[in-house]
Amino acid sequence: MKECVGMLLAGGEGKRLGALTHDIAKPAVPFGGKYRIIDYTLSNCTNSNIQTLGVLTQYSPLELNKHIGNGKPWDMDRRDGGVTILSPYTAKTGGDWFTGTADAIYQNIHFINQYNPKYVLVISGDHIYQMDYRKLLNQHKQSNADATISVIEVPWEEASRFGILNTTDNLRIYEFEEKPEQPQNNLASMGIYIFTWETLKAYLLKDASQQTSSHDFGKDIIPAMLRDERRLYAYRFDGYWKDVGTVKSYWEANMDLLDDNEWGRTLMDKNWMVYTNDSNFPPEFIGENASIQRSLTNSGCFIYGEVQNSILFKGVKVESGCSINESIIHPNVTIGRNSNLERVIVMENTTVPEGTNIHAKDNEEPIVLNQEILEGMKAMTGGEK
Repeated sequence: MKECVGMLLAGGEGKRLGALTHDIAKPAVPFGGKYRIIDYTLSNCTNSNIQTLGVLTQYSPLELNKHIGNGKPWDMDRRDGGVTILSPYTAKTGGDWFTGTADAIYQNIHFINQYNPKYVLVISGDHIYQMDYRKLLNQHKQSNADATISVIEVPWEEASRFGILNTTDNLRIYEFEEKPEQPQNNLASMGIYIFTWETLKAYLLKDASQQTSSHDFGKDIIPAMLRDERRLYAYRFDGYWKDVGTVKSYWEANMDLLDDNEWGRTLMDKNWMVYTNDSNFPPEFIGENASIQRSLTNSGCFIYGEVQNSILFKGVKVESGCSINESIIHPNVTIGRNSNLERVIVMENTTVPEGTNIHAKDNEEPIVLNQEILEGMKAMTGGEK
């Protein structure tokens, strides 16, 4: 028996990220110089002593599966428990693609039941944050809750973009509003839940039989529990949290790592490490005339030009005469001589031609580049760089 089993939803397509998720699931997108987005949630589980975890994949899972492997970087290569990749499958009793967040858990009831847990933690693999899930679980136990939902205060002007939880003074939830036009408060759901398993299982089974349901936690399961006056409580989280669902928010979250603030310094916190499937690239090389300011660079980089306010992943080569500013350069990118890039995201294994000049304005979304996009730009300009 396991006290708490984690279920990590990692099948997101991430359409709003455009070319970044053309071939890979959103949680597998590179982030922060050496990580992938999912590393933050996986590391939260490791640091919170969640030792049994099901990772539910769906959209373009190949890269994600390779990255997670047997879970060794997160100390989850265990015979009893550990990490298990759970993909949609067809059995004699039927089966299909996951149609919603609740349906994804429902289709894997058998995985949870084998551990006979008291509680189930449901989390997402596409947010950037650091949280001790043990604190969430402790509050759930102390309040004798059926469900506990992690919430964060968002700016009032943005509250209408989120699912808002209305609570009493003791944080008991009495109403859930999905993207209200006139929110009553600014406590937004983070999509992080702890359920008492027997209670959740009953609701999942009932929801699965309802053809009109969208089989979603926020739209169906949580409202159903509220109608039945179940004990639902909010857990306040006051740390950094970012939903990197758009190109702009993805770029902003990366740039936040460069700020000399509490969030940027957390990367250096040895008491709450972010783990990843690392490589064996050699140390970076900085050329004689190179200049690097307020940036994160990684192993295997060869830098001969100027890099400012930017994040470079492993194996990046910046030739002489280049100027890179406020940009994110994914692994194994080569930037040709005398190129100037500003507010640009260059995808993995791309070669930027010599003399390329691409700038996104401050009020515009950062520009995403890969080999195909660069070829398209070249064709549109008649070969001009």
